[in-house]
Amino acid sequence: MQIVADVGGIPGKDCRGFCKYCYFRKVKPIEPLGCKDCFSGKVGCPQCNEGVTETKNEFKMPFFVVNEVQTTLMMTNLNDKNLKVNISGGGDVSCYPHLEELTGTLYQFEIPMHLGYTSGKGIDDGNIATRLINHGVDEVTFTLFSDNPDLRAKWMLDPNPEESLKAAKLFAESTELHAATIVLPGINDGDILHQTCSTLEDWGAKALILMRFANTTNQGLILGNGPIIKDITPHTVEEFQKLVEDINKQYNLRVTGTPVCDPETGAPFALADLDNEIYLQFIQEITGEATIISSRIAAPYIEKIFNSLGADDVNVVATKKDIACLITKEDFEDLDLGDIKETAIIPGRCFIHQNDAERILSADGIERIVGRGPEKLSVDGEMSGTLSQENVIEKELELFRDLVEAINFFGMKKVCIFHF
Repeated sequence: MQIVADVGGIPGKDCRGFCKYCYFRKVKPIEPLGCKDCFSGKVGCPQCNEGVTETKNEFKMPFFVVNEVQTTLMMTNLNDKNLKVNISGGGDVSCYPHLEELTGTLYQFEIPMHLGYTSGKGIDDGNIATRLINHGVDEVTFTLFSDNPDLRAKWMLDPNPEESLKAAKLFAESTELHAATIVLPGINDGDILHQTCSTLEDWGAKALILMRFANTTNQGLILGNGPIIKDITPHTVEEFQKLVEDINKQYNLRVTGTPVCDPETGAPFALADLDNEIYLQFIQEITGEATIISSRIAAPYIEKIFNSLGADDVNVVATKKDIACLITKEDFEDLDLGDIKETAIIPGRCFIHQNDAERILSADGIERIVGRGPEKLSVDGEMSGTLSQENVIEKELELFRDLVEAINFFGMKKVCIFHF
């Protein structure tokens, strides 16, 4: 269990400037998207407005962060041997000006610490890693991009790439280092990626998370900011999956990919594997009738699972969006309503107001019931890298049971009553 110590921070402002490939680069002012947290009569709330763009969360003073952690600890089982404090934020954790003070204070709680995503761009002295380790940091998720300092300087705008790489090496030697690399075709893939993997292996890094670069709206840029980099075509999903599998075979690292795949656990959607069909018996009977609306990547997996469950009254429809939680109103407007049953189950975290979803999905004159399913149906490579296959399957079973429960509730079949 990880307790989040949110230090705040704004992308681009509290990270020494945007990396050239950053998801938040070129973000434009947008109208509120709408989401499950909006009030019924109003589109827009903190979650689907500034929460999406992360534009209003300044770095917090350390005593605020410590107080929040203490409050959470009061409601937590302190005997949990897996308990850990995850220091993270919207900015770059390494740029947090009070990082050493914060870790020094949290060290008194005698709970190990995880430095959440950091690019290391705030590290001007690589020896800071040693001091943080001495404060109890035993896990670090570090955006490496490449072990080549010149590439880090050019693409990450890292002012001191040698020092940040020195810190990464120290973290790898003394903690569980989960390196992360956003893969830009023609920039840091190919031989350069293999060199980076060899370096990580030599350092003793724990894992490598490969992240597919997104450059279009359908790939996930919903903030009016695509393309982030002109003239770069990201890997297709199939190309990216093969890349992850090939790297996993060649190096002694726990390699995962996002949005696909984890070769060790089968995530996402390990239940879609024929070898795991035996676990589907633990999902309750499907008594409802509904259409599941999901993403282009997830839909085939979900359809395969429901076919294995024998759910003849459930169909799955894919939007053009690659990631389900980034589906917006425009994606619903592109659907063929002829494929949608009278009940539709939409992703729990997708960005659409309930009123808009019901209006758009009933535009053909059929008044459809729209229910929200779970916030996710599996785990991606950022999470699964710390899990076993059994952990992943257990989580997926829990989530698919929630989905079936939503189908049975919202898609309850009409019963004809005959009077004699």
